[in-house]
Amino acid sequence: MKNLSIRNVPDDLYRAITSERARRGLSLNQTVIDLLRQRLGVGTSRSNGLGRLADRWDEDQFHEFEDATAAFEGVDDELWR
Repeated sequence: MKNLSIRNVPDDLYRAITSERARRGLSLNQTVIDLLRQRLGVGTSRSNGLGRLADRWDEDQFHEFEDATAAFEGVDDELWR
C-alpha cells in the first residue's frame, strides 16, 4: 500500500469531506479512499444510480409501456399547418 499526502486543500472541499466522513461514520482516510474509488470506478462498478431508480421491466411491462407511448411516435398534422 502507498501513502498519499494532499496539501493546500481548499476550505470548502475540506468541509465537504469532513461532513461526508461524519455522515458515513468512517475515518477521514477511509472516506477519502471510498470517494476516490467511487469517482474513478476502481474496485467498484461505476453507475449514475439510475438503474437502481428505474429497476427492471419484465417483458409484459415493456410491451405495456410501448403500447402506452405509441401515440408519441406519430406526427400531428394539425400542429404543422
